[in-house]
Amino acid sequence: EVQLVESGGGLVQSGGSLRLSCAASGLLIDDYAIRWFRQAPGKEREGLSCIRPRDGSTYYADSVKGRFTISRENAKNTIYLQMNSLKPEDTAVYYCAARGVSSIRYNYWGQGTQVTVSS
Repeated sequence: EVQLVESGGGLVQSGGSLRLSCAASGLLIDDYAIRWFRQAPGKEREGLSCIRPRDGSTYYADSVKGRFTISRENAKNTIYLQMNSLKPEDTAVYYCAARGVSSIRYNYWGQGTQVTVSS
């Protein structure tokens, strides 16, 4: 069974940092594109960052570029999102999702982890 489990969320002050983890089972992250999303109440889901399989190339949304860093640790089958210089507008539920190289859709999703940034 494919499972993605996010962790590392919490409450931080503006300007603080958090590192989110996405532990995968049932799939090998090196075979999948992994993307972090977030969704705040009343807002559309926003794609934040993606790491490509094999070569590990990365992409970032303008809203987080320069502040967030996506990475993977294949030995632990885990994807990370290092979040620095957090702002109140970063408050949201953060999800990781995966798709195979032959898939057009992100078919596998985690349950999400709450990030709250206080002013």
